[in-house]
Amino acid sequence: MTGASSMPQLVIVSPALRDANNGNWQTARRWQRHLAGDCHVRIAKAWPDALAAGDAAMIALHARRSAESIAAWASAHPGKGLAVVLTGTDLYRDIITDAAARRSLDLAQALVVLQECAPQALPEAVRAKAHVIFQSTTARKALAKSTLHVRAVMVGHLREEKSPQTLFAAARLLAGRRDLFIDHIGDALDPALGEAAQATMAATPNYRWLGGLAHEAVRRHIQRAHLLIHASRMEGGAHVVMEAVASGTSVLASRIDGNVGMLGADYTGYFPWGDAEALATLLLRCRESLAEDGSGLMARLVAQCRRRAPLFAPERERAALRRLVGDLLMQYEGEV
Repeated sequence: MTGASSMPQLVIVSPALRDANNGNWQTARRWQRHLAGDCHVRIAKAWPDALAAGDAAMIALHARRSAESIAAWASAHPGKGLAVVLTGTDLYRDIITDAAARRSLDLAQALVVLQECAPQALPEAVRAKAHVIFQSTTARKALAKSTLHVRAVMVGHLREEKSPQTLFAAARLLAGRRDLFIDHIGDALDPALGEAAQATMAATPNYRWLGGLAHEAVRRHIQRAHLLIHASRMEGGAHVVMEAVASGTSVLASRIDGNVGMLGADYTGYFPWGDAEALATLLLRCRESLAEDGSGLMARLVAQCRRRAPLFAPERERAALRRLVGDLLMQYEGEV
């Protein structure tokens, strides 16, 4: 890439900006930092805008939600400099049902997916464009955890795709336990789910809904927990999964492609999506295994997560992202 005096400008289009405090914003901001020495990176909600004339390449998050910006770029720079990052709702819903999302796949020169199962969800005609780039986070020291109880945390704004109902039901099944504690972090994007969380907290002494928290506070909660619960119905590659793995916190996850693509096909900590009884059973097994000598379920989960952790290293993501952007900028230079 070029020197600082003539660095090209890249725009990352993200439907969610800082105030959303979600995974899309975290991705956009982290990628801006990763590329800071190679190009000027700006984050915009839509394209074109007042600074559009200076942009040499675009990375657009969401095939559907950024479809207008993607189409506008393709019209201005046909066949050049466009990568589209596919979320879980893109992969597992929108490209099946939404014509604008499917058109985004055709217009892009590169399709970025965030876990290793994702390319198989793409139409075969565009699969060759796929680049798997695992997201990254800074590693944190694994903390010593109590052997007298298990503390689990679920992180995600309360909306249908995150399946908070599964957690509510599992918490009620475990309401009589005094050695299992569940914290739930996320804003109530669906007011009815917020009411359900309040009702679960009132009925279940060991469940706490903490609402939305700042990212650093969320990471501390994950680091202190024995387990992260990730019950989603669809995911493109969840930030909180990699943040747990990088913090020495094991994961209990719904067996969906977005989670399997992060944790591996042979991971031990899966439960069928929507199965609260199976989740409750896994939590009980984890609690019982704390007293075992290193051969129990908790020990196996810790070892399996440790093996996956290098996939989420910042240097790995940075290198893959720089290769992608280098290719996009070469296309732009060929245009001009």
